[in-house]
Amino acid sequence: MAKGYWIARVDVRDAERYKDYVSTAKPAFEKFGANFLARGGPFHTLEGQARGRNVVIEFPSVQAALDCYNSPEYQAAKAIRQSVADAEMLIVEGA
Repeated sequence: MAKGYWIARVDVRDAERYKDYVSTAKPAFEKFGANFLARGGPFHTLEGQARGRNVVIEFPSVQAALDCYNSPEYQAAKAIRQSVADAEMLIVEGA
């Protein structure tokens, strides 16, 4: 079964409130087996417009990645994130 990866590019507008997003999202990530591969570390822009924070999260499957995103636990966190940050997020199927 192919793994699923969340890829998120984020500009945080309110760093203090973003902490609320992180703590609210944690139960969903734990429930669906999330493994953070990259979480806002230093980066090198090669092409295109960069955002301030880049995150890659591995899930056991694409379905688990989708289920996490659509879960009530994550939807509560998403509402917080959308009020304090701008982001692009997608799920990619991987090896």
